[in-house]
Amino acid sequence: MDERKIQEAIQRGRDFLKSQDTAELERNGSDYKTDQELKKPQPPLVKAPMTENRIDLPRNFESLSLEDNLYQLLAKRKSSRVYTQEDMSLLQLSFLLWATQGIKSIRGKSYATIRTAPCGGARHPFETYLLVRQVEGLLPGTYHYLPMTHQLELLVPLEDKEALFALVEESLCGQRWAAKSNVVFYWSFVPYRSEWRYGIHAHRMIMADMGHVGENLYLACTALGLGTCGIGAYDQKLCDKTFQLDGEEEFTLYTQSVGTVKDEDEGKEKAFYSFVEEQ
Repeated sequence: MDERKIQEAIQRGRDFLKSQDTAELERNGSDYKTDQELKKPQPPLVKAPMTENRIDLPRNFESLSLEDNLYQLLAKRKSSRVYTQEDMSLLQLSFLLWATQGIKSIRGKSYATIRTAPCGGARHPFETYLLVRQVEGLLPGTYHYLPMTHQLELLVPLEDKEALFALVEESLCGQRWAAKSNVVFYWSFVPYRSEWRYGIHAHRMIMADMGHVGENLYLACTALGLGTCGIGAYDQKLCDKTFQLDGEEEFTLYTQSVGTVKDEDEGKEKAFYSFVEEQ
């Protein structure tokens, strides 16, 4: 790619992040209206179950040993890439799912969900998928979270450990360390859930909303003494195919590994940044 095209691509990226001037649109006589303003039917608040293989998740979170000091949570929060590969409990995973996309209440009859993470207009256009490798009580495989009922549904069991390891590694563009985690979260984006309300202004907002969800997972993992790392490098087509997404009306947007950790591995964590000493 030549320098001119590189600069043009950079400029498009910067422009995408700028706020749309709705007042300017109105001054220019724009009669643009969103589908909500046009009284078109609202899309579903959540994706319908994909299978009948549903698993009730425990909710006795009071049984968990949690760090609840906000200062300590913020001070300890970090990205972890070295995992002990010890078992993680189903209750811990249940808490992480609730902490990131749990539904606390429903506004109106079915207008919006109020969840544990903030989202523009309470649209919550994300779906949570998992590649589970080592969680007590769960078969290794692919899963979809059902937030309305706080359940998981098993999509495809993957009991061949080597094949599962290879799938995680390939889906995350060769990041082998992530394949040693207990579970990887893959969030998808359902565009029309936001577009219905915000139309052409929806897409920039969802990037910030995705960050809210990811930070909730960081803090929840820190509270449990688990490690996590946000991952922006993933194979779009492979991830979409793995979770049976069409790539248009729903597609993978962000990923995050979660695993058991120990303080003694801090030196190994620093090894990931050994290149910094050379710069």
